[in-house]
Amino acid sequence: MVSRLAGAAARAFFVMVLVATPSVLLPGTGSDGKQMVALVALFAGALTFAEYKTTYPGLVEFRDAPPFNRVRFLILFLTVFLLTVIEKAHVAPTSLSLLINALGIVVGNALDFPYSPVRLAKLMLADGASEAQMAAVATAAGMAYLISLIGLMVFVLLLKLRGWPSRNGGFNVWVNLPTFDPTANGDIVLRLERDARLNAALGFLLPFLIPAIVKIGSSGFEPLTLTSPQTLIWMMTAWSFLPCSLFMRGIAMSKIAAMIRERRRTEGVEEGSDYLPA
Repeated sequence: MVSRLAGAAARAFFVMVLVATPSVLLPGTGSDGKQMVALVALFAGALTFAEYKTTYPGLVEFRDAPPFNRVRFLILFLTVFLLTVIEKAHVAPTSLSLLINALGIVVGNALDFPYSPVRLAKLMLADGASEAQMAAVATAAGMAYLISLIGLMVFVLLLKLRGWPSRNGGFNVWVNLPTFDPTANGDIVLRLERDARLNAALGFLLPFLIPAIVKIGSSGFEPLTLTSPQTLIWMMTAWSFLPCSLFMRGIAMSKIAAMIRERRRTEGVEEGSDYLPA
């Protein structure tokens, strides 16, 4: 019980640090903005603490199946932190921020080719956006997209090395997939594989679809300018992290389906049953 509470408190603290990172590192944040960020950080920390301190499932998936959420948090934190450092190079440059900004420019230019996600990300800007704004979006999008790709490769490598999810014991579908009903009609393996393909397809398409949706949705409203550093940071983070998270979910659900299928084979259970491994 004590270890669970300590783990929940540590996770809540890290989530609060993540939310507060841009406003803490970037100068010029007003008092009202800091108060709003503090409120959001407290809410996110309280929600994380409530999710992890109880033994019953809530909203967080793969809660007791590391390293899924740990890798996902690291991808999110690195994206927010590095984009914040890049933006800091424009207002309060340091040796580290200038170095990371230069690396981001190289990555952004390398990934900014026709029909690439980075090139399409610039479609979210208003038609009259300046060259500096276009370059800032390309740099942020390139860095965020690169972090997501590296994070996916690390995640797949860890799954292979650690034999996830069954190496450390049984996989509790109810706790780790609270939004997935294993007792619903249909073979659970086929449903897991279908959801895995759907998540992987959405993860691949969203970097291309989000700019188009933003562009269409802004018709009749003020176009997106992304002139605020924090707006740019969180927008590019969401643009890169959401598809990456869906891709990871698809890979994880595919692994769970393969685990159940293998257990069925070794234990002589008929294909098509609702059998779940203990």
